[in-house]
Amino acid sequence: MTFPIEKFNTLRTPFYYYDTALLDKTLEAIKQELRPNHHVHYAMKACTNPKVLRHIVDAGFGADCVSGGEIQACLDAGFPADKIVFAGVGKSDWEIELALKAGIFCFNVESVPELDIINELAGQQHQTARVAFRINPNVSAHTHTNITTGRAENKFGISMEDMVDIVLRTREMSNVECIGLHFHIGSQILDMEDFVTLSLRINELQEMLESYGIVLPNINVGGGLGIDYEAPDLHPIPEFKKYFDTFRQYLRLRPKQQLHFELGRSIVAQCGTLVSRVLYIKQGAVKKFLIIDAGMTELIRPALYGAYHKVENLTSAEGETTYDVVGPICESSDVFVKDYRIPVSRRGDLIALRSAGAYGEIMASQYNCRTLPASYTNEEL
Repeated sequence: MTFPIEKFNTLRTPFYYYDTALLDKTLEAIKQELRPNHHVHYAMKACTNPKVLRHIVDAGFGADCVSGGEIQACLDAGFPADKIVFAGVGKSDWEIELALKAGIFCFNVESVPELDIINELAGQQHQTARVAFRINPNVSAHTHTNITTGRAENKFGISMEDMVDIVLRTREMSNVECIGLHFHIGSQILDMEDFVTLSLRINELQEMLESYGIVLPNINVGGGLGIDYEAPDLHPIPEFKKYFDTFRQYLRLRPKQQLHFELGRSIVAQCGTLVSRVLYIKQGAVKKFLIIDAGMTELIRPALYGAYHKVENLTSAEGETTYDVVGPICESSDVFVKDYRIPVSRRGDLIALRSAGAYGEIMASQYNCRTLPASYTNEEL
């Protein structure tokens, strides 16, 4: 990725920069792999920057939401309501009512109490709510423990043992219609064997339902495809062909079944960069610190998960030395990388934290009374 350094030097840091040309190439790479029965719902939790959403809407994708606020952001951005799915373990009444009034495609339901409330609220609006049941498949994904969602001990989804009972329960309800099964086993998954395991488990569950004479029209396998944080320029676009081929090879869909995906990180992560500026070089007793004006308030992933983001000095190529790259926040966890080799840096140098388009700006906070970061695209600069 190339950066408009001269333009960057005129802007107040820190800020987010989105390369929408790369975003468009990523969206096109996905579209090349889709079949007529495939549907992509962009996972809004990754990034809701309106400039980014505009490109995703123009690509014809739907949206995956986990809050009423995300539903409203979808509607404001122009996503068709009939392409919106709504997941989450704790949907509030007002969020359910908003989704019902908008006429979304489907609620991904995660518990019996939630199903009962949706049925009740839909009845009050004289509607029939379409629901898919999020089943916890007890599949352990090879990723960080904080972003696995498909194991038995996770809070997400309905146990496999309860699946048949809850599907049958909808037949006794006047205001819900069960239209599918939903799954999501985690995030930043690079081992396709995890998706093979998920596919085989879905096959088993479909056979179980068929023994009761039940075939549902939709299967939603969630998202979870990861990206290359180590070498973003070498792999700017994830291996979508391998991802979609895995499901096509191992998942046994029934005739006319529709297959849904909820990709987020893999769509937007590589197109986003957090741009910061060097404040000070501090020589400590045993460490040299590169102190920049971005912190965990702008990009919390390293502090929250120990996540890695490649750090680049955009304005210096003078040799290399070792720093701990840290932010200005009054927390010891406000560290981006430790013992990191980077060109010799000076006050005022521009620093890029790469692959920050997903779970970056959207998770920014105003801790320490800091202002939220601005954002720009290549189209603006």
